[in-house]
Amino acid sequence: MNKWWEEKRLSALSREEWESLCDHCGKCCLLKLEDEDTGDVYYTDVACSLVDAKSCHCGNYSERETLVPDCLKLTPDNLEQLAWMPLSCAYRRIMEGRGLPEWHHLVCGSKDEIHRQGLSIKGRYVDENEVRDIQEHIVEWPLIEGN
Repeated sequence: MNKWWEEKRLSALSREEWESLCDHCGKCCLLKLEDEDTGDVYYTDVACSLVDAKSCHCGNYSERETLVPDCLKLTPDNLEQLAWMPLSCAYRRIMEGRGLPEWHHLVCGSKDEIHRQGLSIKGRYVDENEVRDIQEHIVEWPLIEGN
């Protein structure tokens, strides 16, 4: 099997390769809170209303930045500035030289393995339209590495 993600820098990936690195955990679609004084970022179990509950994919990926002005598009140029990305994120793992974990679909061949392992947001989040006080939804599980 060609492990191109081990051979190329993120900046050298084609658009197709870049998109295929996403493990579809959905953690980047969870709303986060930032402490203005310390800069600390806190994850919540509240997801953007565009998240598809079955796949953890964005329900309107091509228009997400228009529909959700706070949505940040990951690129090789801004990835290093996004310290809030979870440790398990494939983009972050590659950037940090840690490679892809065994459960990643490019390694194991199954896009469902991440969900079977309980490493995605599938079944673990609340839609943002159902939340009154987001501070009551701060959680730590999205930050757990998961291999």
